[in-house]
Parts: sequence; structure tokens; C-alpha cells
Amino acid sequence: MDGVKQLIAAAGVSAACGVMGFPRSTYYRKVRGNRGPVGVKKEADRPCRRPRTALTPEEEQRVLAELHSVRFVDKSPAEVYATLLDEGTYLCSERTMYRLLHKHNEVKERRRQRRHPTYKKPELLATGANQVWSWDITKLKGPVKWTYFYLYVILDIFSRYVVGWMVAKRETACLAKHLIQETYEKQGIKPGDLTIHADRGSPMKAKSTALLMADLGITKSHSRPYVSDDNPFSESQFKTVKYSPGFPDRFGSVMDARAFCVRFFNWYNTQHHHSSIGLMTPEITHYGLANQVRMKRQRVLDNAYASHPARFVRGRPSPPILPEAAWINPPEPEQRSNGLVDDSKEDLA
Repeated sequence: MDGVKQLIAAAGVSAACGVMGFPRSTYYRKVRGNRGPVGVKKEADRPCRRPRTALTPEEEQRVLAELHSVRFVDKSPAEVYATLLDEGTYLCSERTMYRLLHKHNEVKERRRQRRHPTYKKPELLATGANQVWSWDITKLKGPVKWTYFYLYVILDIFSRYVVGWMVAKRETACLAKHLIQETYEKQGIKPGDLTIHADRGSPMKAKSTALLMADLGITKSHSRPYVSDDNPFSESQFKTVKYSPGFPDRFGSVMDARAFCVRFFNWYNTQHHHSSIGLMTPEITHYGLANQVRMKRQRVLDNAYASHPARFVRGRPSPPILPEAAWINPPEPEQRSNGLVDDSKEDLA
């Protein structure tokens, strides 16, 4: 480094560094130390000067006092700025008001807002039939535009069995109450054994519906607002109804809609092999016959395997596994592993 300095005095920095094979950047860094590039001062070396256009501390306090006043405490800076201008007063620009509010950590929604409650995600478990029902109402198009009939459906989430349904001209809590009570009695439910889940429609949240469930010993459950995934079984079942081959674009009358639903729900409960319940029909699963049917299917597959084992390259075939439980919003895996969730039937009864 000393030799480079001596040569620089005679030939200049560029020539000296070129001859000695010494990078100029390294030389400048050695000379300047940590001061940075030439002509650029570090932040700590800069004098703290107040911009000449800035408000004085007294003016800042006056602006803040105006923003905190009773008439402006829930107004935006734009509203405050315009109102003061109309009154012949100019304190500062709208942007400066925002800067002052940001300086004092006040840039937020200043108007009074309704605080919505935090809705807990429903977590429901059914390990057998008639433990958890899901119900909902959907519209069926009537004979002319803007006319509808209303299909009420109550579904058992474990067996996918439609335990009750009704087509009506109106959507009311009174009709829903009648359907729930009639279905409850028909299925022979005991108080404390059943949970009914629904969304937050008017009939579902009605006081008469809640009182009926309390009288019958039914636990009620509701979806979170605007979350359709909290009621997946009913939504899926309605899609099956409306995507069935015989579903018409419009129904000529309420009797026409009821006649269609009689045919459809009879097929759905007794003939439709549901993929989520081991390709059983909802009726078989609901009334506890699934294991017998599965054993019968296993015998048929065993005979086929014994006759032509080479055709089954993966070994002995078996029917689809029967589900042990049905969940609405199952808990996260870490909750299960940490023992935070008890899947016992007694805790959910």
C-alpha cells in the first residue's frame, strides 16, 4: 500500500493502480475508511433540518385539535379539509393531515363501526344414523318467471338418507317447524340424541324453530355467515337433485314439483349407490344393513377371484370400505395428534 501511494504521487491513481495491479476501489476504500463514497454523507452526519414549508409545532397542534374535535372526530381528512374550506379556513393540505395522523399512529378507520362477533367454526361428528341432521331450503322454478316453489330437505349426514322433505309455496319458519317435528317423531329420536345443523336463513334462525328444538331436546348448530362450506351435505344433495336427468327447467305447479320429488327421493334413498358410503344406498346405511350387504359382496368377489385369480393383478379384491364417521369441518390434524379433540360419541350427544 505504501508503494502504491508513492507511485500515485508521481503518476496518478489510475496509472499507479494499473502498474501495481491494485484495484482502485480497494485503494479508495482504504483511504476513506467507512465514510462511504465521495460526496455522500452518512445519515448520522447529515444535519437535522426542518423543511422550510413544514408546519410549526404550534400549527401541528392546531390541526390535530381540529381533527380531534367533536364534529370531526369521525370524519376523514378529505371531509375535514373540504368543510374547513367552505367555512373560509385553511389549516393545511389533506395530505399533511394524513401525515400528522400517521405520525401519531392514528391512520385507521376513524368512524364508529359495528363490531361483528367472531363466529366459531362448527365441528360436528356423526358415527351412526340419527346423530346429526343437516337441513336447508332451495328454490324450484315455477311455471312463469319470478315464481318459485320451496323444497325443504332434512338429511342424515352419516347415512345420506333423506329423513324428511316437503315442497311448499312459501319459505316460513312455521312450515319448517312442522317438518322437523314430524320427522323427529317418525324416526323415533330420543331427547338429547340429535344435533340439527343448518345455515343462517330466516326459518333456521327463527325463534319458533329454536323453541321447538329446545322442547324436543335437539342441539342446534349453524353455519358461519357467508360460508357455504359449513353446510356441505345439504348443498351437495341439492346439486344431485338439480343435476338429475329428469329434473325439468320449470315446474307447472306445486303438485308437479311434489310428484317429481316423490319419484326422486324414493330413487335416491333406495337405489342410488352413494360413493361416500361405500357404494351403499342411503337406506341400507341408515338402517344398519351395510355390513351384511358388504359381506355378501365379498362372497361374490371371492368366487370371482377363485374362478379367475390371474385377472386380479392386485390380489384378492374387496368391496369399498364403509365409513366409520362423517364430519362437518373435521379438526386439523395437529389438534388430533395433540389430543385436543375427543371423537367419542358421548361428548357430542
